Amino acid sequence: MLKLSRKTLYALEAVVDIAYNARAEPVQSKEITRRQGIPQRYLEQVMQQLVRAGILKGVRGPRGGYLLARERRRVTVGEIVRVIAAMEDENDNGYASDSLMGVKVIAPLLDKVQTDMMAQLDSVSIDDLCTEASAESVPRESRDRIDFTI
Repeated sequence: MLKLSRKTLYALEAVVDIAYNARAEPVQSKEITRRQGIPQRYLEQVMQQLVRAGILKGVRGPRGGYLLARERRRVTVGEIVRVIAAMEDENDNGYASDSLMGVKVIAPLLDKVQTDMMAQLDSVSIDDLCTEASAESVPRESRDRIDFTI
């Protein structure tokens, strides 16, 4: 069975968390870690890649964190998967075979499956996942957060 990597799944959870719990101020990575249980070491790696790719916007400072760089309906799951896959695939050449069977039969099959999967992931937006989270009664962070800043 083809599976997405742990980093890819963490990236998806983090982006949906940011979109789902969106408010005026940026979402801090420690909040995402607390809500989703994503290890901080993985989270920071994927967040920086998503900022570089223009999916997230990083805000520096004591009240810094991350915001979506675009409307959540304009960000697809496929985009996020591609960003993290590129990050992970720097040293991986994918399926390689020297046999005629591998080159002529297996590799084209895997390419088609990959293309079909990415087309499906491209058809799902972050907004779609937020709608699903709401329908499944996933709790949201309170929008009426108390601010004790003086």
